Amino acid sequence: MTGGSGALGGHVARWVVGEGAGRVVLVSRGGSAPAGLVSELEGLGAEVVVVACDVSDRDAVAALVEEVEAAGDPVRAVFHAAGVGQMTGLVGMTAEEFTGVLRAKVAGAENLDAVFGDRSLDAFVLFSSISAVWGSGGQAAYAAANAHLDALAERRRARGLTATSIAWGPWAEGGMAQGTTEDLHRHGLVALAPVQAITTLHRALAEDETTLTVADVDWERFAPAFTARRPSPLLGELSDARKALTQDREEVDTGPGDAAIQLRERLSSATEPEQNRIVLELVRGEAARVLGHESSDAVKPRRGFVELGFDSLMAVEVRNRLASHTGLRLPTTLLFDFTSSAELAQHLRSELAQEMSAAAPVASAITELERMLSGLSTTDVDREDITERLQGLLTAWGGPQARITSSETLSPTTVEVDPALDAATSDEMFDLIQREFGKS
Repeated sequence: MTGGSGALGGHVARWVVGEGAGRVVLVSRGGSAPAGLVSELEGLGAEVVVVACDVSDRDAVAALVEEVEAAGDPVRAVFHAAGVGQMTGLVGMTAEEFTGVLRAKVAGAENLDAVFGDRSLDAFVLFSSISAVWGSGGQAAYAAANAHLDALAERRRARGLTATSIAWGPWAEGGMAQGTTEDLHRHGLVALAPVQAITTLHRALAEDETTLTVADVDWERFAPAFTARRPSPLLGELSDARKALTQDREEVDTGPGDAAIQLRERLSSATEPEQNRIVLELVRGEAARVLGHESSDAVKPRRGFVELGFDSLMAVEVRNRLASHTGLRLPTTLLFDFTSSAELAQHLRSELAQEMSAAAPVASAITELERMLSGLSTTDVDREDITERLQGLLTAWGGPQARITSSETLSPTTVEVDPALDAATSDEMFDLIQREFGKS
């Protein structure tokens, strides 16, 4: 077990001993093991060897395997969990840092593959990462290194050898994600309980998997944030992710609520410069809240959102808030399409002005209809015919307060009409209209 001094190595060592392994070799650069782990494994009946070895040195790996096997039975299973973490943006990464991240993961895996050659093993397990599957900010070298492990597993299989590369999500109780689990959880990645992870490892080996991804994902959080900059064909193939993205679009496409109606009322009575100021303050205020600032003064109008510290999840949170306040359907890419508060506010004001302008003729027509209906007497028209047509319009239009009776039995435009309204006579319908609109 390379990376034997790490938390993941300890969990795997306990499992293999529990499965009947009589001898475990824990390998690390420093040649140490967690306090109490050796005595715990020995208490379970295993012989434990703790050795220091740089797995990026092929001669050292070959010498280690020769020494281990000379002192006991041949090695039957290899677990490669050694690695170096990374949190450096690609632009700021040096060649030395990139090489250092790759050395333990890639060189170590290649050396183990070469030293054991075409020997038949019970297991050859590589601990990869989800960063190799869908990327991870600040972990370009780490993602590349783990992708190499996945490719190595495929290459060994092509040679007729056993190999399993597991792209792990974050583990709880240790691992390289230690100290970042809260932030990962905020982004929708739940830390795997060791028992859960080991159970999955056991199943993967029992089913002879080659490559697989194991992660506990809250798709409602993860998918919108992950696609905030661009669509993802990868997530598009996952039903849970598609469902989360569809639900996200529906939640921000609910039409104007009370806050949006109030905003429109403020804008309708304001001059264009005042409208610009109102919308700009709205954007700056919501951006400041998501960033955790007490005042919108911290969000300068011309300063870029990325420069202010926004990540994809924060961008989605601001989008959701602005969608609620404006009643507009806004994409998850909003803060990346319009990269500063001033630019975004200008876009939102333009969209609101266009929508309000489009709605003005309808509102005017409704006002005129109210005037005409209030001036009609019972003998002027067929009230029953007009009532039926009004009810038909109401049913077709629906609206924010309309209640769908059943999404399975009714068409998308079918709404449930108040029983009292449905049973109203023509005279009662006209009386209702006159009362509601203040006509006499």
